[in-house]
Amino acid sequence: MNSLTLKESGFSQPCQFKTISFANLPSTSGSVFAIIDTSITGKEATDILYIGRSKRLARRILGGYLAGFGGKNTKKISAALLNDGYIEKTAISWMSCEKPRAIHKELLDKYVQAHGKAPLWNASKKKLEQTKKTPTAKTKSSATASLKAPKTGKKAVAPAKVKAPVKPASAKSTIPPKPSESSSSPSSTHTSTDSAQKLE
Repeated sequence: MNSLTLKESGFSQPCQFKTISFANLPSTSGSVFAIIDTSITGKEATDILYIGRSKRLARRILGGYLAGFGGKNTKKISAALLNDGYIEKTAISWMSCEKPRAIHKELLDKYVQAHGKAPLWNASKKKLEQTKKTPTAKTKSSATASLKAPKTGKKAVAPAKVKAPVKPASAKSTIPPKPSESSSSPSSTHTSTDSAQKLE
């Protein structure tokens, strides 16, 4: 798969990056595009460096790749063009379409089948698949709530936590104090009462 096979599929004539302007780019809302290394066009090796898609191609090219604004991969391509000298030997070819996402995926799949890996400037397909397959970690409370979700379609409410009873810091002793020696015994109390009666 190379720029010649893309041209047969309906892609435009490649336009050099160093001479590109707003007037050269399509005004339609959706398109797929390829960045091509013109120094190896026509040779055995593929000349496709990147396959992408965009809703606004002019903004992606002029504002992203040539001005350096955008995400991580856009900045990587911008650095390669401006700092590594690729702007002198690269061109862009595009095709306007109604479903750019589907065609972009189809082109990438064909490229990987033909060459065994994604284009040089595209993210590795293997890494993309691993990112999609990575499960999101669930917290214990969210897992419990999802298990106890009612079948009515309403949101489940996590069960309230029950607090354990708190013991008092110091419990008062219920044992009566030991009588002291100075306190009178019951027998002495009876004796004094009897003597008082005799006196009467």
